[in-house]
Amino acid sequence: MAIESSSNSTQSGRRLRLGMVGGGQGAFIGAVHRIAARLDDRYQLVAGALSSEAARAHASAEELGIAPERSYDDFATMASAESARADGIDVVAIVTPNHLHYAAARAFLAAGIHVICDKPLTTNIAQAKELAQLAHDNKLLFAVTYNYSGYPMIRQARELASNGALGSLRVVQVEYPQDWLTTAAENTGLKQAEWRTDPERAGSGGCIGDIGSHAYHLACYVSGLQLESLCAELSTFVDGRQLDDNAQIMLRFGGGARGMLWASQVAPGNENGLRLRIYGSEGGIEWKQENPNQLWHTSFAQATRLITRGGSGASDGANRLSRIPPGHPEGYLEGFANIYSEVADALQSIIHGTALDAAVEFPTVEDGVRGVEFIEAAVESSSAGAKWVSL
Repeated sequence: MAIESSSNSTQSGRRLRLGMVGGGQGAFIGAVHRIAARLDDRYQLVAGALSSEAARAHASAEELGIAPERSYDDFATMASAESARADGIDVVAIVTPNHLHYAAARAFLAAGIHVICDKPLTTNIAQAKELAQLAHDNKLLFAVTYNYSGYPMIRQARELASNGALGSLRVVQVEYPQDWLTTAAENTGLKQAEWRTDPERAGSGGCIGDIGSHAYHLACYVSGLQLESLCAELSTFVDGRQLDDNAQIMLRFGGGARGMLWASQVAPGNENGLRLRIYGSEGGIEWKQENPNQLWHTSFAQATRLITRGGSGASDGANRLSRIPPGHPEGYLEGFANIYSEVADALQSIIHGTALDAAVEFPTVEDGVRGVEFIEAAVESSSAGAKWVSL
């Protein structure tokens, strides 16, 4: 789709002006977004509605060096005020709990401001599709931070899957186990657990929405396949918990490939064990998020080879996302920053009216819509006794 510049985005040779909704004191993901935005020196945080509590919002803004007049009590006021300023924000990052994504994103899209939103995009598919339509109608960029697609070795894996090195794809296996919700952490005052296990704030999916959606996006992104149907069993093992904390899903992809997805937040001994394996008629690949600089590739009947970030065998597409020489670890924050830098490239091309490098890519609002479709289909399937549901 064609995307046009915001009226206040006319200066050249400057950092992009970033606003943020959510992410104030005590928030985890807001700090991650701010680090990612600043790592390559492409953005400057200049405005925010950082908390639903006014005192916390303004205290957070002061800590971050945001001018008092650009610290807002609510996102609606922020969207209106920033769109009216000659030096208003170019883009807003929405890092609130899930239930606030829709209203905040809608307000900024209506004000003509580009959006970067955490996942899942919304808590229901109708809202997700509405946001996609608004972004399209207003010709605005809308990115969704499925951040694991920013790892260099994931870009390499995607190339191997797409260039025929694996042959015809047959099997896609993805898992994302954690253990931090093995007990009822939501009852201990832990903020991150409280909202993620609350259907009013997280939506209809718990584990499946929080990390299962990451696993789903990664499987589709690397394989290039589209999911046609799924059969899911979502379980809740911790007594009193309102949402699922374990998900086991069979997958049927277009073209005949089959797969399985396991996501769990009650698997003791696992921290962030995101793992992807893809097998085709000519070979296979394996990648683990906890060792993100390594990709294993096997051609059938040949010895398995290790490809390392920036090392021998790493592709140009992977190397363009690397910052430091091979052997020096790059990880979660750098991968997240790659998404922000790719978005910055796209925004600068909009502002200056220049062509965008074809290598630039990042998860879009359409990816966000598919993620919400996946969550809803999994919940529907499980609620109906693990029946097959088409997407």
